[in-house]
Parts: sequence; C-alpha cells; structure tokens
Amino acid sequence: MTSTELNLLAPLDNPLPPPPEGEVLTAAQWRTLLAIADAVIPSIEVSSTASKEKLTIQASEYASAVDQIQKTIPVPTESRTARNYLQESASSTPGFKESIHRRFGHYMREDALKGIRVVLSALDTRAGCLLTTGSTTSFHLQPVETRQQILQSWSKSYVPALRQTAKSLCSLCIATWSQHSTTLGPVLGFPKVPVHGKPGKGFEYSFIQFPPSDQPEVLETDVVIVGSGCGGGVCAKNFAEAGHRVMVVEKAYHYPPEHLPMSEADAQVHLFMNGGMEMSDDNSIAVIAGQAWGGGGTVNWSASLQTQGYVREEWADAGLPFFTSSAFQNCLDRVCGRMGVSTDYVEHGTNNHMLHEGSRRLGYGPKIVPQNTGGNKHYCGYCTLGCGSAEKQGPMVSFLPDAARAGAHFIEGFDAEKVLFKDIQGKKTAVGIKGLWRSRDTNGGVSGSDKTTRSVVINAKRVIVSCGSLQSPLLLLRSGLTNPQIGRNLHLHPVTIIGATYPQPTLPWEGGILTSLTTAFENLDSAHHGTKLEVVTMLPSWVLPFLPWEPGLDYKLWASKFSHMTGHIALVRDKNTGRVYPDPVDGRCRIAYTPGKFERQAAMEGCQALAKIAYEMGATEIFGTVKNWPRYVRAAPQSSTSSEDSPAEDVGINDPDFQSFLASIRRLGLNPPDAGWGTAHQMGTCRMSSSEKGQGRQPGGVVDPSGQVWGVEGLFVADASVFPSASGVNPMVTNMALSDWISRGVARGLKEETSKAKVEARL
Repeated sequence: MTSTELNLLAPLDNPLPPPPEGEVLTAAQWRTLLAIADAVIPSIEVSSTASKEKLTIQASEYASAVDQIQKTIPVPTESRTARNYLQESASSTPGFKESIHRRFGHYMREDALKGIRVVLSALDTRAGCLLTTGSTTSFHLQPVETRQQILQSWSKSYVPALRQTAKSLCSLCIATWSQHSTTLGPVLGFPKVPVHGKPGKGFEYSFIQFPPSDQPEVLETDVVIVGSGCGGGVCAKNFAEAGHRVMVVEKAYHYPPEHLPMSEADAQVHLFMNGGMEMSDDNSIAVIAGQAWGGGGTVNWSASLQTQGYVREEWADAGLPFFTSSAFQNCLDRVCGRMGVSTDYVEHGTNNHMLHEGSRRLGYGPKIVPQNTGGNKHYCGYCTLGCGSAEKQGPMVSFLPDAARAGAHFIEGFDAEKVLFKDIQGKKTAVGIKGLWRSRDTNGGVSGSDKTTRSVVINAKRVIVSCGSLQSPLLLLRSGLTNPQIGRNLHLHPVTIIGATYPQPTLPWEGGILTSLTTAFENLDSAHHGTKLEVVTMLPSWVLPFLPWEPGLDYKLWASKFSHMTGHIALVRDKNTGRVYPDPVDGRCRIAYTPGKFERQAAMEGCQALAKIAYEMGATEIFGTVKNWPRYVRAAPQSSTSSEDSPAEDVGINDPDFQSFLASIRRLGLNPPDAGWGTAHQMGTCRMSSSEKGQGRQPGGVVDPSGQVWGVEGLFVADASVFPSASGVNPMVTNMALSDWISRGVARGLKEETSKAKVEARL
C-alpha cells in the first residue's frame, strides 16, 4: 500500500441512531413534504410536457446545462456525471427521508414541528391550497414547475410567515440533500476523505462502566466536572495535576481519530448539539454548538486568538481587574503553550488566500490567525467534522489526556440532571450531581437499542459546571437556582456570508479552515463593537443551505459551481443580547435572539468590504445569503486597443456596475427573515460580575470573580458562559484561560481545606 493510499483511508463508520418509532408525520403530510423537496431539488429531464415527478425542459436547455456543469468539474470526467446530477431528486437520495424523520423526531422542538404539520396538512386541502397557492389543487398534484413557482412566490410574499416558511423548508431540503447526495460530490470533485495529511493516533481513554440496576450508582470524588470541552478539559488537567480526585462527565461519546473526520450527515448527529439544528425562536439565526468528547474544541477551526486589550479593559472596568492583570496573561500564554499555538506553520488554502491578499490590496491590513496545531502544518479543511490526524490540539488531544495521565476518571454518555445541595453551617453548598448514564450498545456504538441506562449520583467537594453557554444555565435552573441573570446576556457573534465564484477552481475545502482575518472594521461605534472579516468552513452542506434558492435549473447550476467558490463572513462583536431558557414541553434549550439594528449595520459594513475583496481578486460572481439581494455578475473583459502611451484605465472597485451592486445591497439590508444569519460562538449566559445584583455601571451576574456561583458554596462555572460580554474573537483561548484561572483558584482552596482538616484531626 502506498503512502498516498494510506493517507486516503476512509474513517471507520459511525452508525446513526434510528429515527424514533412511529411516524412524526402522516402519510399525506410526508407526501406533501417530499413534493416540496422534489421541487427544491428536482429531477430534470428533456420533455415538452409538464410532469408531477420531474422538471421538464427543452433539449437545448438540457444540453447547455450539461455543458455548463462539465466545465466546472475540477477533474475531467464523462458527461454522465453531470447527467446523473441533473437526474437526482431530493427524495431519490438514499437516506433523505430517514434523515428528515430523525431530525423531526429527535431534534425539532414541538411547536416548530406542529407548525410544519399545519402547513403540510393545509397544502392537501382545497381551502388551504386556495389560501396559500391561489389554486384548489393539492400541492403534490401540481407539476414540479408549478410547485417551484409557488415556493418562489412565498419567498417574495409580503407576509413574513410565508417568506419564513419558504426559507426554512428550502434550507431543510437543501441541507439534507447535500449531506446525502451521491451525485453532488463527483460534480464538485469533493473528496469524502481529506487528501492532505495522514491519519493520526489518539489517546486511549478508559471510561467508567456501570452494571444494570434499578438503584442509583453512587460515586465519591473531590471534584466533578460537568462537560469535557475547552473549559472542562483545562479544569480537569489542573485539578488532577494538583493531586485531587477528578471525575469528568460528558453527555456525548468519544470518537477516536480513526472515526474522523465524520461524514457531514454523521457529524451533525454525533458531534453537535441537537443534531446541529439549533435555531433562535424567531428562526432569524442558526446556532451551531459542539456536543462531543472535547466539546467545541473537537469541531472548531483551530483559530487560537487571545483576548484583545480593549475587551480586557472593558471587563476590568466592569469591576473585574483580573482581566488586565499579568495573571490573566499568564493564563492565556499557558493554555496556548500547551496547544503549541503558532503562526509559523500556516499555509493558506485558496479561501484564506483570497481574503488575505484581497485585504492587503485594499489596505485592510490582514492578519495570520494562530493555530493550535502543536507546531505542525495542518492543511485540512475538514476539522469541523473532527480531526482525523490528531494534530489539532483541542481538549481531546491535549488537556484531557494530561488529566488522565494524572489520574482523572471519565464517564461518557452522562446526562446531568441537577446539582445536589446541602445546608452546611447555614450555607447552601453544592455536594455533587445526579444524572442519567446511557451506555454504548453491544457493538460499541450508539445506534443499537441494547443499551444500559442507569441513574448515577456523584458526591463531590466541588462541582464545576462546564456545559457551555447554552447548557450551563439550564443545569443551574434545573437545580433550583433562581438568580434572574441565569440564561440572560447571551452574545452570539452573529455572522453573515458573502460568497464569490471564480473562473478557476478554488477547491475551497482545502487548507486550514481559518488562517486569515481582517480587523479593519472592528471598531464602528468608538466602543470597539464592529465586525471582523473571516472565512467560513467550506463544506457543501454547511454553505449551500444558506444560498438563496432559485427555481428551475438555477439552483442546481449554482450549486455545481461550489468548487469554484469562496465563502467569507462578517463576524460581529454584538451589543445586542438574548437569552436561553428551557423549553416548557421537554426542557431542551430554547434561544431568544435576533440580530439588532447595530449588528445588521455592522455586518453590512463587513459585507461591503468582503464584496470589494472578491471583486479585487477577480470574482466573476458575488452574492450574499439574502433572498432579495441581486447577484453581481462581472461583465466580460473588453479587449483593449489603447497604446502604451495611453493605457486603459483600470478602475477596480470603482467600476460603476459594481458600485451600483454595493449600493443596492446596502439599501436592501440584512433584515430577518430574508437574511441568512448564523453563529458558532455562544457567550455570557452565566456572566461573571463584581456583585450579584450590580452596582452603578457594573452589572449583576451569575458568578463572582472566582467563578463561584453567587449565593452558593462549592459550585463554580468554567466556560464561555461566564464572559462579561462578547469576546470579539473566536472564544476558545479566552474560555481556556478563564477556566485555567478558576480551576487553579479552586484547587488552592481545596488544598487549604484539606490541610486545615488534617490539622484539626490531629488536635
């Protein structure tokens, strides 16, 4: 076997749990939903007669489409590749219906599913169809072309609910199709396995197992840490190396490097919260949060940015002087040192090169993003699906193995239900946690039904909550705490995308995901709120659902250009805040957040700059993720007849047509529900504060400057939820540094308590 063949070995399978038993939709509702899906992603054939099964077009149009697709395929191939792509419909894709069944049954909140059922049922009645389509004919009986026209009319409706319905259904169908399609990958030249790097070996973890029993299993430890991510991993290392007994519990399961990177379909279930399907209550923003062994550090993009000075000063001014101290800088340097953070080995892929060089040409001053790759070149764009090379030094590769070597113990599949309290010397004191443990199945996976479930109680001297900004506040609320700040002050760093198409293949999934950024627009209000220009992970199912759907052939032709695209984001340090709270039906996380006026304005400045960068770098098309925005198409270059003495003027971004495009998108704005917003950063829902209720300009919060929950002894929070406000940079390093500080303080306190107890015992 050659080294190249070794490098391309496919990761091991990661079977998914089955869809829920029973039907989440009736047979009639499924029929309508699949009719919608096949209008969004239709099978296309040559015919002069309209069809209920396929989109029919003329032979000349079909031949032109095949030719256009063939020209974009990076590797020359037979025309059958393009024809297969045009023939594929959403519902014909293997696993399409099963995936939606799983999404609806396991991950969609009840009120949202109820709304979808109402819409689908209405589209199968005369009155409902007349009201929503203008015809009494059931939706599924309409020809594909007519169904497309209906969806298009919804997307342009004056009724916001119809626009949102069209956007949500189209995104759902595109995301599911792009994850399971058998024809999209060959058209894009998108490899299922990274072609750069080689498989790595991970740490061999040992997880505590429990025998079946109706009685709770009771364990004893010094420190129990709920969550294994960037906060929990750092805490575990520090406590274990300080000589304390440590137990880390995690809801997710561990997948070693030989299972990584996962497929896009498998990763959303195994590595992300709620199947990768978190949405704000008003559906204005998609929220992506890791839920894996190692937390967000297992799926993030290697960006290792330290907290900027102006943010540290802002937090110090809120009554938290630690943030401008040398001690905090030592924490930042310590966690970066452990991960081998450096810019020395960065090699930009095309996506980052376009941002970096375009920013340089326009005078925006781009910067190289430090990477946590342990002093290695890491040229892989798949790491948001898990790092198969084990080069990315997230907690799974670094801090958690350190903790294990120092004696820490681990439990996977542990769903923490509540923190346990006792009254000790008149003070409410955390004394442990209670949760529900679910084993793996007999094959070592999670897809089988033969799993053991056991109630587990862990008694501990200290409880560290490191569940992340979406789940930490919910655990505190489930535990009976009533501080009104719990769950509030949510910051998200909302982002929106500017995409571009180039004449040459860009293969945007190659290279490190985020190796360049631009900070020229980060202070738009003289208070250091603004936007940074970064790149987005260019995996098909992560980007294609955000592109506004177009009917007919248009969307399939547009999607086929993905291998020639770049994707850049305007990331806003938000002033606006939201909150998280438990769903009243099943207790799952609910998110109340809408990008505010400032966030929309700041993102627009970023979009203007990103569009200029794309133009400067030679893009032939420039577009956003807003339904009513125009798509800029560059005019073909004109041959110049001017002499050297009278050279033709190169106006660059001053091109009148391009300036008209910029003015148009500025006028149309980034307003929900038409704009596509997303985020992968969550902060602030257990805010650190100098006092519980606040004083003057210093706000109240959930934890004190040591990380201890106000009004409770022995309970600490150590994750990004304690940020006083938005960090303004990818939050991993700030999270780790804060957790380093908090855990070292708790470890000292435990040691002093133990020493005092020993002295008293001798007296």
